[in-house]
Amino acid sequence: MLTLALTLVVAACGGQAESGGEEMETGEVALPPDIGNPTPRVVLETSMGRIVMELDRDKAPNTVESILAHVRGEFYDGLIFQRVRPGFMIQAGAFTPEGRMRQSPAPLLQNESNNGLTNLRGTVAMARRDDPHSASTQFFINLVDNTHLDYQPETAETPLRWGYTVFARVVEGMDVVDAIAGVPTQQGTMSEAVPLEPIIIERTYEEGG
Repeated sequence: MLTLALTLVVAACGGQAESGGEEMETGEVALPPDIGNPTPRVVLETSMGRIVMELDRDKAPNTVESILAHVRGEFYDGLIFQRVRPGFMIQAGAFTPEGRMRQSPAPLLQNESNNGLTNLRGTVAMARRDDPHSASTQFFINLVDNTHLDYQPETAETPLRWGYTVFARVVEGMDVVDAIAGVPTQQGTMSEAVPLEPIIIERTYEEGG
């Protein structure tokens, strides 16, 4: 959002999609967090196939605990991929097929984008608003290397730039991710690129859990 290129990110993956879905519902969050496996895996059973994400608890501990808590609370079950941008990313984590926004009671996340992870193809990162510490439940899967979304430390020539926190990578189902990226979309209240046919996250769970 500090350059013209990043202005697009604010609309495409930076917003918590506050502009659409006037009707809201509140999801549940299962706490307390589990401090076990450093690389837990979360399965997304979608209407287009299975996606498995391996989370990095060491590099993004607070983000990972939040994601796991929401998965355990079945927060993501029944939500859709509401923004699909070929050559960029696919985003989910807030809206039902009817366009209602599901709000989490959990606090907003402190940005962990300075963890050394980068927004490469197949990685998963948190969406947010302009405020770097405003991520909640929405996440996006990078379709290409989007390194312009990474954290950049302050230097003598440039100010500090908070990035988008990478917390996981897809270890199974990138073919499904690419298939989602290819569906027809239209302008909608949830985003500028809403799939014509809802792509539903039917169930989420921890692999082996």
